[in-house]
Amino acid sequence: MTEPTPEKPKRRARYSGRNPRHFHEKYKELQPDRYPDDVAKVISGGKTPAGTHRPIMTAEILRVLAPRPGEVAVDCTLGYGGHARALLAAVQPGGRLLGLDADPIELPKTEARLRGLGFPPESIVARRLNFAGLRGFLAAEAPEGADLLLADLGLSSMQIDDPARGFSFKTAGPLDMRMNPNRGRPASALLSELGESALAQLLSENADEPHARDIARAILRAHAREPFATTQALAAVVYEACARLPVVPEDVARRVFQALRIAVNDEFGVLAEFLRTLPACLKPGGRVAILSFHSGEDRRVKSAFKEGLRDGSYASIAEDVVRASAEEKRDNPRSSSAKLRFAVRA
Repeated sequence: MTEPTPEKPKRRARYSGRNPRHFHEKYKELQPDRYPDDVAKVISGGKTPAGTHRPIMTAEILRVLAPRPGEVAVDCTLGYGGHARALLAAVQPGGRLLGLDADPIELPKTEARLRGLGFPPESIVARRLNFAGLRGFLAAEAPEGADLLLADLGLSSMQIDDPARGFSFKTAGPLDMRMNPNRGRPASALLSELGESALAQLLSENADEPHARDIARAILRAHAREPFATTQALAAVVYEACARLPVVPEDVARRVFQALRIAVNDEFGVLAEFLRTLPACLKPGGRVAILSFHSGEDRRVKSAFKEGLRDGSYASIAEDVVRASAEEKRDNPRSSSAKLRFAVRA
């Protein structure tokens, strides 16, 4: 009996042109352990490799949180784990890193990445949880509270760059925008529920859009004719509406996507609950640092810290917002809008 001829392994599908353009084609960037030189080349060009995230203002965060060996550090938004890695190393020996993230797609990858660094297994606790539930999480894992706590409110590059998540209009993808794709309703469904006044209010409150009424009207009229299925379908309508306005279309589209993402994930509601319970999550003398990326977030953090200082919850707060250095902004443009505020528990 003749032995069957083994099938040859299929070659990787080639992409058109000299360089990969689409997220799924960037196989070298998506495998940084196998192609470190290629990833380093992308970073040296001031870009973020596909499927990764470059932590922002790490040195400044370490300076204000001042982690020490043996302490309990909490990263409320693990993301790719860049900040968590720095905090985990700083609280060794004897310290622990407690990490939260609502994203069921990225959290397992990040936990595996952190555990692969060789730290004691018991020094890392990762939980899929929205940080609004921080107080309950700490009641189980660190009843006395945290020594230091970080919340990076920005969207991770892995989420922005992956078209399947629907966060960006730069490439075609489903109009989704959910941090947890298994819960809630996507942005496409939200648009079907909103009237013109409600959408205009959302654009104004969530993204400070000066032409909220005009943009909302154009979006809903087009959506009524044919519901948006993709990110680029929505972006095309926004660009068309901008032709009649004294604006930069890309800036308006960015604000529209920001406003919808915040609404889809109830980001302001989650932030309000987090800020309300935050002092009780810290030990006396515990430090907290919060990175925000737009005015709506920063206003809420600033207000909560000031109120905490007045009522005695905090012993001190940042007098001024801390910004990324000129060098970091040049090397990583996504740091340009970052604002860092911090406080110390009374």
